[in-house]
Amino acid sequence: MTFAPKTWIVGETVTAALLNQEIRDQFNSMFDAWTTYTPTWTATTNPALGNGVLTGRYLKVGRTCLADIRLEMGSTTTYGSGAYAFSVPFAATSAVVDYLGTARLAAGASTWAGQAVMSAGSTVFSCTFPTSATDSRAASMTGAAPSTLAAGHILRAQIEYQTAN
Repeated sequence: MTFAPKTWIVGETVTAALLNQEIRDQFNSMFDAWTTYTPTWTATTNPALGNGVLTGRYLKVGRTCLADIRLEMGSTTTYGSGAYAFSVPFAATSAVVDYLGTARLAAGASTWAGQAVMSAGSTVFSCTFPTSATDSRAASMTGAAPSTLAAGHILRAQIEYQTAN
């Protein structure tokens, strides 16, 4: 992970260790492997993962974070009620912008393309999809929209945002 660069002092002795830390390590951190995290899945009435699988990973360079989640519904997954939200590994900055990403729901024979949406200062994002196969307006994802969720359905979503720190 990148960090704030050193403030150099006039007359300071530059050593190999300092150069490695300030140049090599900073550069290498931009090409690090992704880091896994455990996202939370919430709603007005929270869903229960049961034997489903929810995984997350992120890559942070400076204050830019790219976060992915993958949610696979299981046979004992329950879907709660209300719009779904998924946690991100770092809070977003409170700058007055919203962040957008992509979302894809594979629901049986249907595939839904949508957006991941996160507000400034938030610690969660939600997914929006068309409200029906004939309506291109977007609505927040729930257990019944854009399709009634069932075992084997898979949601994949990614959001890029500026972190608070």
